[in-house]
Amino acid sequence: MADTPSLHRHDTTDPSTTRTGASTASTAEKTAPDAPRAGRRAWFGLAALMLPVLLVSIDNTVLSFAIPQLSQALSPSASQLLWIVDIYPLILAGLLVTMGTLGDRVGRRRLLLVGATGFGLVSVYAAFAGDATHLIAARALLGLFGATLMPSTLALLRNLFLDDNQRRLAIAIWASAFSAGSALGPIVGGWLLEHFWWGSIFLINVPVLVVLLVVAPFLLPESRNPGSARLDPLSVVLSVVSMLPFVFGIKKLASDGISPLGVASLLLGVALGVLFVRRQTRSSSPLLEVGLFRNRVFSASVLANFMAVFSISGLIFFVSQYLQLVLELSPMEAGLYLLPGAAATVAMGLAAVALARIAPIWLLIPVGLLLATLGYLLGTTLTGSSSVGVIVVIFVLVGGGAGLAETLTNDAILASVPPERAGAASGISETAYELGASLGVAILGSVLAAVYRTRLELPAGLDPAVADQARETLGGAVSAADGLPAGQADALLEAAKAAFAHGVDLTSAIGAVLALLTAVVIGVALRAAHRATRRAADQGALVDA
Repeated sequence: MADTPSLHRHDTTDPSTTRTGASTASTAEKTAPDAPRAGRRAWFGLAALMLPVLLVSIDNTVLSFAIPQLSQALSPSASQLLWIVDIYPLILAGLLVTMGTLGDRVGRRRLLLVGATGFGLVSVYAAFAGDATHLIAARALLGLFGATLMPSTLALLRNLFLDDNQRRLAIAIWASAFSAGSALGPIVGGWLLEHFWWGSIFLINVPVLVVLLVVAPFLLPESRNPGSARLDPLSVVLSVVSMLPFVFGIKKLASDGISPLGVASLLLGVALGVLFVRRQTRSSSPLLEVGLFRNRVFSASVLANFMAVFSISGLIFFVSQYLQLVLELSPMEAGLYLLPGAAATVAMGLAAVALARIAPIWLLIPVGLLLATLGYLLGTTLTGSSSVGVIVVIFVLVGGGAGLAETLTNDAILASVPPERAGAASGISETAYELGASLGVAILGSVLAAVYRTRLELPAGLDPAVADQARETLGGAVSAADGLPAGQADALLEAAKAAFAHGVDLTSAIGAVLALLTAVVIGVALRAAHRATRRAADQGALVDA
């Protein structure tokens, strides 16, 4: 069965797929009476397709737990540490659209196998990276190969399940791997870091991908679309390179203040982004269907989707460090304390489907963002000696709010466009997800790093090299304290923890303001769109009468 070309390989005749499992049924979608039902082999194939989804989702959260060990082992600068986290989702987001189109042309199973091979090999490279520069390069390559996995899995799934009911069930199971991966990330990461070195979080990818490479040729039929859209190399390049200087500029301005390099990088990213959008509006086969943003519901939902992921990704970045370096919990303990928040994300995502039957989305989506706002407001009260229970409540509020908002925004994105454009809408939704994950860490992490350096009051008599190491990151300060006399080490650690807590307070305040503003904007936009739809329906009823 050939798929209609789309951005992220959600077939344009099936707008029922979302990451969390919410569905929007299309009246235009009908299964032929003789559509074959999938057998046991197809369900085993589904299990195989869930493997890369789990890995990509786990990789989005597990790295945050290795940051303390990374900081001590590789001694990255604050900027390098942010790039280690950010470069993966940035490259992934920039190439999702491209790889979907490429899979149409060369074959989805072939692209999946190539991506899985590359992802496994680069995981080994990342695990044994000797310095921060090599780890950043490895993470960039993981983003490249990760982008080949996601579009291929869903496109292949659609060819395994032709019956509507079976396909919806399969897609819901496939989508649950995202939530499962997010929940497993802290636990798996914590256990590995308890027993092995930081590189183990990358090596766990290898055996899983070996299984996929062995079983995929037998369980997954090849599929391609000979009439797929032509790949535009310039659009591909622009989609990636526009984000890199933009994020670099944000980091530079946060770390050094207003500087020529930071401003120039930011402006370059904006200029390249404008060029990309202009090219898409003029192209006969665009990578990104910019015209979809003219729909108010679509635009508002994409913004809410972005902000929901932005909130929880930024929170995980600094909460994982706070638990391990400020409260001095082990990685496994830190992971267990974040489990209630991960569970809240999954639970609220599932509850959203039922809630949408009794309340309008223009109310529910802002409520989700307001829950995240409350979590961030609680984060402004943290000190160097706050209870771990406060962290648990913060993560439950932000995670639960993000789960509610993201489920409904994915559903609204697909429902707001005609069925034949659902694939393009889904691709934009996925890209907003990855950009939210990247920029949440980039912006909030940069602010945290800047406040930490500004508020850190070093004890007298420190060696200049030790002082520089302590100023870079909290992990650097902990590492530097290991070689100091007891009194000086205690003074350094107390000062570093206090400075980090100040950074968390300000970062949480910024997160709260952003989430609150987004909730207001989204609520107003969706409410206005709802009223416009009702007026149009009433006028149509009068005409018919």
